[in-house]
Amino acid sequence: MEAGAVAKNPKNLEMGYLLDFYGEALTEKQREMLRQYYNDDFSLSEIGDNFGITRQGARDAIKHGESALLELEAKVGFAARYRRVQQKLEELEQLVIDTRFECTGAHSGLTAADFAAALTRMLELIRSIDEANES
Repeated sequence: MEAGAVAKNPKNLEMGYLLDFYGEALTEKQREMLRQYYNDDFSLSEIGDNFGITRQGARDAIKHGESALLELEAKVGFAARYRRVQQKLEELEQLVIDTRFECTGAHSGLTAADFAAALTRMLELIRSIDEANES
């Protein structure tokens, strides 16, 4: 895997995501070890060598950092909230694109009722963004 590439394992993606969100709450050393492990796909031995510690020491530091990230997410939930809001924004964006195409496309066949329904759905999505941000 190339440096900077994220591993495809869903657990690794999740931890990389949490690292992006809460990494600044970790010590610089923990953050760098987690970055090397999850983002750069370094082995525990390589990380240990980089920090002058054993492979087991690197593993323990990474596990401790993971626990801290998971605990932060459990307490504040910013990453999950951000995902929910992003999902709603993507849905809204797609709806706007689809509606604009239906209004202006070569075979535009959007009726006034269809347009009103699309606008209503857009408003619902906008309101759901607030709800997603609050939960």
